[in-house]
Amino acid sequence: MQVWKFGGTSVGKPERMKSIRQLITEDGKAKIVVLSALSGSTNSLLSISESLLAGQIAEAQSKAKALRDHYDTFLSELYQTELGLAKGKSIVDKEFAFIDQLIATSPYGTKQEKEMVALGELLSTQIFEAYLQEEGVNSLLLPALDFMVIDEDNEPILKKIEENLGAILAKQPGKQIYITQGFICRNPQGEVDNLKRGGSDYTASLIGGAIAAEEVQIWTDIDGMHNNDPRIVKNTFPIRELSFAEAAELAYFGAKILHPSTITPAKLKGVPVRLKNTMEPSAYGTLISEKSTDVEIKAIAAKDNITAIYIHSTRMLNAYGFLKRVFEVFEKYKTPVDMITTSEVSVSVTIDQTTHLDSIMSELREFAELEDPDKDQVIICIVGNFWADKEGIAIKVLNAMKNIPIRMISYGASEHNISLLVDAKHKNESLNALNEGLFF
Repeated sequence: MQVWKFGGTSVGKPERMKSIRQLITEDGKAKIVVLSALSGSTNSLLSISESLLAGQIAEAQSKAKALRDHYDTFLSELYQTELGLAKGKSIVDKEFAFIDQLIATSPYGTKQEKEMVALGELLSTQIFEAYLQEEGVNSLLLPALDFMVIDEDNEPILKKIEENLGAILAKQPGKQIYITQGFICRNPQGEVDNLKRGGSDYTASLIGGAIAAEEVQIWTDIDGMHNNDPRIVKNTFPIRELSFAEAAELAYFGAKILHPSTITPAKLKGVPVRLKNTMEPSAYGTLISEKSTDVEIKAIAAKDNITAIYIHSTRMLNAYGFLKRVFEVFEKYKTPVDMITTSEVSVSVTIDQTTHLDSIMSELREFAELEDPDKDQVIICIVGNFWADKEGIAIKVLNAMKNIPIRMISYGASEHNISLLVDAKHKNESLNALNEGLFF
C-alpha cells in the first residue's frame, strides 16, 4: 500500500479535487490518501479564532458566514447529483454548527482554538470522501483523531499510531482508497491538537512508517524539490534523487516544499518519499530514500528570521565546562540552536525561536560577556556530498560569496551541509550568487 498526501492548493478548487480523484484511482492500487484543508481555510479559521480571543463576536460570526458561503459555492461545483450535493451540504451544516457552538463558548481559549483549526481538515476529507462515494469509488474515511496521537512534548507516538491504525485497517479491509486528515491529532489528555503548520506532510510520513508503506508520495504544485528557491532564483531545476539526510537538511533549512519533520518516520522504517506535481503527474519529481547519488552539490536553501548571539569569556581559555553552561541555558528555555562556531574565548550561536531571548541573554550575562544580538539574519545552507577527503568544496562556496559579507560559517559537522550566516538584506543576492557559482 502507498500513502499519498495532497496539500491545500491541490484540493483548493473543485476541478482540482476531481483531478485528484482521477490520480488516486487510475492505477487501481490501494492507498491511504492524506488531505490538508482547502487552501485558505486554515487561515480563515485562525482569523475567526483571533476575533474570538479578542472578544469580537460579531466579527467572528461575519468571518464564519463568509467561509460558509465559500464552501457552499465549492459544493455546488463539485457534486454532480442531487444526492451527492445533499450529502455535502449535510457535512458542511454539521461542521459549521460546531463553529457556531465554538463562537458561543465562553471563555474561548487554546482548547477551542485547536478544535476550530482542525475543522479545515475535517471538512476537506469528508467532502472528498462523499465525492468519491458519488463517483462509485470503493473508499472509506479513516478519522485521524482515532489513531494519530502525540505525547507531552508534542511528539507523535509512532508505536501507538502503528497499533491504532493497524487495528482500524484490520476491521475495514478491502478498500481501494482510504481517506484521512493531515495535521490533526489528539494530545495525552485526549483533546484535539495538531502537528503544527505544514504537518500534513508529517502525517503522511507517520502513516507510511506505521504501515511500512511501499512509498509515501507528497503531491504539491511544483515538480519536486528544486536546487534553489524558484521564487527568488531563475534557472532552478528539480533534483531527481536525495538521501534522507540530504532532504532533512534542506527541509530544516528552508526548502518549503517539505515539512522539516517529514523525513524522520519514513527514514526509521526505510520507506521512500517521493515529491510529485499535481499539475504534471507524469514528471519524475524527487525521490528521497536511503540511497544517495555521487553528485557533489545538490541544492541550496535559506532559513529566515535567525538571531545570532555572540558570547565571550576569558575564562573559556584552557577551561572546561564553559560550553556546558552555555547550552544548559538554551536547554532550560527549550530553545534549539541552529549553528555554532567557537574560538579560544568566544562562542557564537544562532536561534530561530526568540520567545525567551531576553531571559537567555540575562542568564548568559551571569558568566559571560555578550554583544548585542544580530537579528533579521538568514542561514544559507548548501547541501550535497562533502566527505572529509573531498577537495575544493569550501573554495567553490566562498568564491561564489566573495562579494557578500558572511557573519558565520559552519563546515565539517555534517557530511551533507555547509551553512553560512548572512544579513537578511543579502539573502536574494546570496542565493543567486551561489546558484551561478555552484551550478553553472
